[in-house]
Amino acid sequence: MTMLPPLGRRAALAGAAGLGFASFAQAQQAETPRRGGTLRIATLGLDTADPHRHTGSIAVQQAYVEALTSIAANGTVEPFLAEAFEVSADGRVHSFRLREGVRFHDGSALTSAEVIANLERVKNRVRGGWLVSAMRLAESFEAPDARTVVIRMREPYAPLLNLLSELWILSPNSPGWDDTITRPIGTGPFTFGDWRPKARFVAPAFSGYWQPGRPYLAAVEFDLRDDADFSLALRAGDLHVASVGRDKLAALSRDPAIRLGKLKDTNWFFVSFNNRSPRAPFDDLRVRQAIAYSLDKRAFMNFTAGQDGIVTNQMVIPGNVHFDRAMHDADAHVRPDPDRARALLREAGVTPAQRRIELVSWQESYAQVAAQMVTRLGFPVNHVALDDLGAQRRLGQYDWDLAVFSSGPRADLFLRYVRMMSDGPNPVLWGGVQDPEFDALVNAAVREPDQARRAVAYNRAWQRVLDRYYTVVLGHSQNVIANRSEVQGWDPGFTWACHWASGGVAQAWLAPRNPAPRG
Repeated sequence: MTMLPPLGRRAALAGAAGLGFASFAQAQQAETPRRGGTLRIATLGLDTADPHRHTGSIAVQQAYVEALTSIAANGTVEPFLAEAFEVSADGRVHSFRLREGVRFHDGSALTSAEVIANLERVKNRVRGGWLVSAMRLAESFEAPDARTVVIRMREPYAPLLNLLSELWILSPNSPGWDDTITRPIGTGPFTFGDWRPKARFVAPAFSGYWQPGRPYLAAVEFDLRDDADFSLALRAGDLHVASVGRDKLAALSRDPAIRLGKLKDTNWFFVSFNNRSPRAPFDDLRVRQAIAYSLDKRAFMNFTAGQDGIVTNQMVIPGNVHFDRAMHDADAHVRPDPDRARALLREAGVTPAQRRIELVSWQESYAQVAAQMVTRLGFPVNHVALDDLGAQRRLGQYDWDLAVFSSGPRADLFLRYVRMMSDGPNPVLWGGVQDPEFDALVNAAVREPDQARRAVAYNRAWQRVLDRYYTVVLGHSQNVIANRSEVQGWDPGFTWACHWASGGVAQAWLAPRNPAPRG
């Protein structure tokens, strides 16, 4: 039985209409953009000044760096610093035609030589991250002329165009180029300005930006504080754009100066087992199944995302080209079944009261919801809630049993699969899966140029994850982004990126603020 609304994703979005969810762009007036002003944003932080070494700071750094491609609001790939691209019939050769007139913030021109320098830096000097697999397969980088870049792969590699949207092109004159970049020189609409880690980052406008007449803003200022409640700052006008928790939505929706929208891609929530060094009895498939039967997915998603949270057993939601309806409908754990769970534990010879579960999570309330569901089977649970660095350290020791986490929007589905591969980057959230057959299935999908056949191949790999209970997907939600009504020309994109080829801060401007009504 499906737990999705009858109209799938559209129904989920419609169910939130009472809270004022809408497209910001649709609600904006057709006016001549005003120049000047500082747009103040609070979404994700900035973890490094070196864009090639980031671990999740694209909400900030895409203000000042750009890539050959970008991800449009509908998830498709669009040209960015490349005005056009072409892929050979065998999927091995990718050719890019660079835009004319693009300059770095130091005034130097962008040519194919600089692009290739960035590709080689990521391939040869950067360890870890999303681009490791792609760069490992890159056979050569060529520059037939000053505006043409050719990437030859040893074998077909379908995710490349999407992944290049996060390979930012910097001037090799950037300080720290030979080690760790300390002050990136990019091509974006804003420049790398004053950075105070965990506090704020100010990016002044770049007067030589290649898009004529843009940006309109004088600067963008990012609030980098972790876990702050930005709803009051939004309502007071101290912030213009911010990600907000769902517990603040009711109050924000009643404010006529606030509009609510969503990122187009999703967060997905899951409970993972320790797959690298599983301790008895969690190396027994029946015990893993019992844990899965204890989880009430709908209740969890109601707590996390409200009624528009989407319950499924997959990495993606309906409407995504990789969503498999039959696999979704066959989810044995769409509803909790504690009686079945206890029967499986008896069959496995497990007495829950005699086995304490070590459960690791971030310091998020949703993890406690999952922990309480597991305790109903009789397991005592030692729930260790840590900050990001502490969780990464503990997970990497593989001395735990369960982990409750979420993972955010990605530029390509492969960026979700690669985290479960044997040599994937940062695999700890999924228990460090070591499965050569799973790796082979994912690699087969990556080598498939045809989109329809690639989706089938990816789903074969995902079925193996389901069958072996490496992780149990609870569901998906879309991050809520609020902005004040004076913000014009801007709408949330597919991922956290604040700037992309067809949208973002380069097109944003600030209308006069309406005076507060007198009461």
